[in-house]
Amino acid sequence: MLLGQTAGEQAEPAEADDGADFSWLEAPEPIESAEATAESPDFSFLEQPIPPEDETPPPVAGERREASEAADAAAPAVGPASEDDHLDGHGEDLPDEEADFSWLDAELPPDDDAALETSERIDPAFDEAPEPRTDAPLPSPPQQPVTARPPVDPEAGFRLREQATPAAPAPEVTAPWLQRLRQGLSRSSNQLSGSIGSIFTKRRLDEETLQDFEDVLIQADLGVETALRITDRLSEGRFGREIASQEVRSILADEIEKTLAPVAMPLELDLEKKPHVILVVGVNGTGKTTTIGKLAAKLSRAGLKVTLCAGDTFRAAAVEQLKIWGERTGSEVVAKAIGADAAGLAFEAYDRAVENDSDVLIIDTAGRLQNKSELMAELEKIIRVLGKREPDAPHTVLLTLDATTGQNALNQVEIFRNVAGVNGLVMTKLDGTARGGILVAIAAKHKLPVYFVGVGEGIDDLEPFKARDFASAIAGTAPATP
Repeated sequence: MLLGQTAGEQAEPAEADDGADFSWLEAPEPIESAEATAESPDFSFLEQPIPPEDETPPPVAGERREASEAADAAAPAVGPASEDDHLDGHGEDLPDEEADFSWLDAELPPDDDAALETSERIDPAFDEAPEPRTDAPLPSPPQQPVTARPPVDPEAGFRLREQATPAAPAPEVTAPWLQRLRQGLSRSSNQLSGSIGSIFTKRRLDEETLQDFEDVLIQADLGVETALRITDRLSEGRFGREIASQEVRSILADEIEKTLAPVAMPLELDLEKKPHVILVVGVNGTGKTTTIGKLAAKLSRAGLKVTLCAGDTFRAAAVEQLKIWGERTGSEVVAKAIGADAAGLAFEAYDRAVENDSDVLIIDTAGRLQNKSELMAELEKIIRVLGKREPDAPHTVLLTLDATTGQNALNQVEIFRNVAGVNGLVMTKLDGTARGGILVAIAAKHKLPVYFVGVGEGIDDLEPFKARDFASAIAGTAPATP
């Protein structure tokens, strides 16, 4: 069916292809109306060239800008840039040989106050600024004068409450030495007291009782020699009868004091040979460095000048700990890097003590196990090197003993005495776990002086050794203190 025919009409037979009319394809497009042309957007500005950056962009379509004719006339014409633009127009037509620069050689005009002297032009107060003082105390606020308040008339009908005076802070109370010693030896004392009570309560003194008591004394580390002497003393005149526990403890204290009295002596310093060299030796963990710090504090308080040598070059903490003790006691510390030769350091420390005129030189050493021959050989080297500098050095060799080690301390004393020539002892760590009876056995066997005992970590916790106090504390006969 062809376009324009009705449904009821019959289509005529199509003509041949050469008779088709396509002339409508060549007809011009119809002209749009005026209204359509006015409403269509204008994109003609896209075809305009882009202006340079220094030029003013053209006005946006739809905006109206009114330019002043006077402003356009006054604006200079902008031309292309040239190499003479920096002359600002002054050298456009002027040749180089005609340029006059003679004004550069003219002298500057004098200042208005040139005739004034320097002292008149500069304020002397600002001539030299004073250095700020950091040590000057801050000014204290003015104190108001204290005026006495007149008494209140009893008939006035009121009264003033009395102001309470603030109480002064209570001074720090340090436990007496004997009390601290009793606390340090409490383990040994309690064991002995309990065993004595169980053995001698309602029993007659016989061979079996004496044998039981001897076993108790040996277990308390008092040693076989001391135990036999105590049981012999106990059996004299008391065999076959009952004996009170208090009497047994009294005899025990007397016999311990007799053993310790010959070795309880003060440390003697020979200041004719300055510096007096004290070498401190011992196994690991016996408190050598702490003992050195406490001893340095005692000597410094007595007016002696002390130099410390950080000879434990295997442990960084020991070096730092000794430096802290040196600051606390005002003592110079000679130290080197970790791993340095301890013998060479001891030699340098002696020279330094001579230079600063020290009275005492205390040398710390690394902890050594008495069964390690190579470590003990290093200790022998330190002593040989000191002997080359001073034939009698070291003058004192102190061995620190841990009170908790028990029977092993006997072996330590024997080895260090043979290698280092130990001639004095310091018993450390007398706390509640100490087994202080070993000191009695050492005194009975080796007869070495016991100079000090340590009961704590404080600077004042190193006390001279006293045989009676030690014996009464370990036997449980010391008077109770509040």
